[in-house]
Amino acid sequence: MLKRVLLILLLLAISKFSHTPHLLVTDPSTWTNSSVWDHNATLWSILHPGSEFYTSYTYGFDLEFILRKIAHLSFFGMLGLLFYWNLKEQRYRYVKAWFCLAAFAFIDEVHQAFIIGRDGRIVDVMIDSFGAAVMLFVMYKVRKSSTR
Repeated sequence: MLKRVLLILLLLAISKFSHTPHLLVTDPSTWTNSSVWDHNATLWSILHPGSEFYTSYTYGFDLEFILRKIAHLSFFGMLGLLFYWNLKEQRYRYVKAWFCLAAFAFIDEVHQAFIIGRDGRIVDVMIDSFGAAVMLFVMYKVRKSSTR
Protein backbone atom coordinates (compact mmCIF):
# COMPACT_ATOMS: atom_id res chain seq x y z
CA MET A 1 0.00 0.00 0.00
CA LEU A 2 2.80 2.45 0.91
CA LYS A 3 4.53 2.00 -2.45
CA ARG A 4 1.30 2.92 -4.28
CA VAL A 5 0.80 5.99 -2.11
CA LEU A 6 4.41 7.08 -2.72
CA LEU A 7 3.99 6.60 -6.48
CA ILE A 8 0.81 8.69 -6.54
CA LEU A 9 2.35 11.40 -4.35
CA LEU A 10 5.42 11.70 -6.56
CA LEU A 11 3.29 11.79 -9.73
CA LEU A 12 1.20 14.57 -8.17
CA ALA A 13 4.26 16.49 -6.98
CA ILE A 14 5.90 16.39 -10.41
CA SER A 15 2.62 17.43 -12.04
CA LYS A 16 2.24 20.32 -9.57
CA PHE A 17 5.73 21.66 -10.30
CA SER A 18 5.11 21.26 -14.05
CA HIS A 19 1.92 23.30 -13.62
CA THR A 20 3.76 26.16 -11.88
CA PRO A 21 4.57 29.09 -14.20
CA HIS A 22 7.95 30.81 -14.05
CA LEU A 23 9.26 28.18 -11.62
CA LEU A 24 12.83 28.72 -10.48
CA VAL A 25 14.53 25.95 -8.52
CA THR A 26 16.77 28.54 -6.88
CA ASP A 27 13.84 30.70 -5.68
CA PRO A 28 11.39 28.84 -3.38
CA SER A 29 8.99 31.81 -3.51
CA THR A 30 8.20 30.82 -7.14
CA TRP A 31 7.25 27.27 -6.18
CA THR A 32 3.68 28.32 -5.37
CA ASN A 33 2.97 30.63 -8.33
CA SER A 34 -0.64 30.37 -9.50
CA SER A 35 -1.15 28.46 -12.72
CA VAL A 36 -1.84 30.27 -15.96
CA TRP A 37 -2.88 28.21 -18.96
CA ASP A 38 -1.84 29.30 -22.44
CA HIS A 39 -5.28 29.21 -24.08
CA ASN A 40 -3.74 29.72 -27.52
CA ALA A 41 -1.70 26.51 -27.30
CA THR A 42 -2.99 23.38 -28.98
CA LEU A 43 -1.61 19.88 -29.10
CA TRP A 44 -0.72 20.47 -32.76
CA SER A 45 1.02 23.79 -32.04
CA ILE A 46 3.14 22.02 -29.43
CA LEU A 47 3.93 18.78 -31.26
CA HIS A 48 4.03 19.76 -34.95
CA PRO A 49 7.34 19.11 -36.71
CA GLY A 50 9.67 22.06 -36.24
CA SER A 51 8.00 23.29 -33.06
CA GLU A 52 9.90 24.47 -29.99
CA PHE A 53 9.20 21.07 -28.39
CA TYR A 54 11.94 19.53 -30.57
CA THR A 55 14.53 22.31 -30.19
CA SER A 56 17.32 22.73 -27.69
CA TYR A 57 17.13 25.10 -24.75
CA THR A 58 17.19 28.83 -25.38
CA TYR A 59 18.36 29.77 -21.89
CA GLY A 60 21.90 29.67 -20.56
CA PHE A 61 23.96 27.07 -18.79
CA ASP A 62 23.87 28.45 -15.25
CA LEU A 63 23.14 27.21 -11.72
CA GLU A 64 19.37 27.25 -12.36
CA PHE A 65 19.81 25.09 -15.47
CA ILE A 66 22.09 22.61 -13.69
CA LEU A 67 19.74 22.28 -10.69
CA ARG A 68 16.74 21.77 -12.99
CA LYS A 69 18.49 18.93 -14.81
CA ILE A 70 19.60 17.34 -11.51
CA ALA A 71 15.96 17.56 -10.37
CA HIS A 72 14.83 15.88 -13.60
CA LEU A 73 17.35 13.06 -13.20
CA SER A 74 16.66 12.45 -9.52
CA PHE A 75 12.87 12.82 -9.39
CA PHE A 76 12.31 10.73 -12.47
CA GLY A 77 14.92 8.22 -11.30
CA MET A 78 12.90 7.79 -8.09
CA LEU A 79 9.70 7.63 -10.12
CA GLY A 80 11.17 4.84 -12.25
CA LEU A 81 11.88 2.83 -9.11
CA LEU A 82 8.37 3.44 -7.80
CA PHE A 83 6.87 2.27 -11.09
CA TYR A 84 9.05 -0.85 -10.83
CA TRP A 85 8.01 -1.58 -7.25
CA ASN A 86 4.34 -1.18 -8.16
CA LEU A 87 4.47 -3.69 -11.02
CA LYS A 88 3.92 -7.39 -10.42
CA GLU A 89 6.92 -9.71 -10.42
CA GLN A 90 7.04 -10.58 -14.11
CA ARG A 91 9.29 -10.83 -17.10
CA TYR A 92 10.56 -7.50 -18.44
CA ARG A 93 9.47 -5.70 -15.27
CA TYR A 94 12.39 -3.25 -15.55
CA VAL A 95 11.53 -2.46 -19.16
CA LYS A 96 7.83 -2.02 -18.37
CA ALA A 97 8.67 0.33 -15.51
CA TRP A 98 10.91 2.34 -17.83
CA PHE A 99 8.17 2.57 -20.49
CA CYS A 100 5.65 3.76 -17.87
CA LEU A 101 8.13 6.40 -16.79
CA ALA A 102 8.94 7.50 -20.35
CA ALA A 103 5.23 7.82 -21.17
CA PHE A 104 4.61 9.94 -18.07
CA ALA A 105 7.68 12.08 -18.84
CA PHE A 106 6.37 12.76 -22.35
CA ILE A 107 2.88 13.63 -21.10
CA ASP A 108 4.40 15.84 -18.39
CA GLU A 109 6.51 17.79 -20.91
CA VAL A 110 3.50 18.28 -23.20
CA HIS A 111 1.52 19.48 -20.17
CA GLN A 112 4.28 22.01 -19.35
CA ALA A 113 4.01 23.44 -22.86
CA PHE A 114 0.43 24.52 -22.06
CA ILE A 115 1.57 26.60 -19.05
CA ILE A 116 2.63 30.22 -19.55
CA GLY A 117 6.20 30.70 -18.39
CA ARG A 118 7.09 27.03 -18.92
CA ASP A 119 8.16 25.06 -21.94
CA GLY A 120 8.09 21.40 -22.79
CA ARG A 121 11.08 19.83 -24.52
CA ILE A 122 11.73 16.37 -25.90
CA VAL A 123 15.25 16.77 -24.48
CA ASP A 124 13.74 16.75 -20.98
CA VAL A 125 11.83 13.55 -21.79
CA MET A 126 15.19 12.01 -22.69
CA ILE A 127 16.81 13.31 -19.50
CA ASP A 128 13.92 12.00 -17.40
CA SER A 129 14.08 8.62 -19.14
CA PHE A 130 17.85 8.48 -18.71
CA GLY A 131 17.52 9.18 -14.96
CA ALA A 132 15.07 6.31 -14.63
CA ALA A 133 17.21 3.99 -16.77
CA VAL A 134 20.22 4.65 -14.55
CA MET A 135 18.29 4.03 -11.33
CA LEU A 136 16.65 0.88 -12.70
CA PHE A 137 20.02 -0.41 -13.92
CA VAL A 138 21.63 0.24 -10.52
CA MET A 139 18.76 -1.57 -8.81
CA TYR A 140 19.09 -4.46 -11.25
CA LYS A 141 22.82 -4.77 -10.55
CA VAL A 142 22.31 -4.55 -6.77
CA ARG A 143 19.57 -7.18 -6.82
CA LYS A 144 21.60 -9.42 -9.11
CA SER A 145 24.69 -9.22 -6.89
CA SER A 146 22.66 -9.81 -3.72
CA THR A 147 21.21 -13.08 -5.10
CA ARG A 148 24.69 -14.49 -5.65
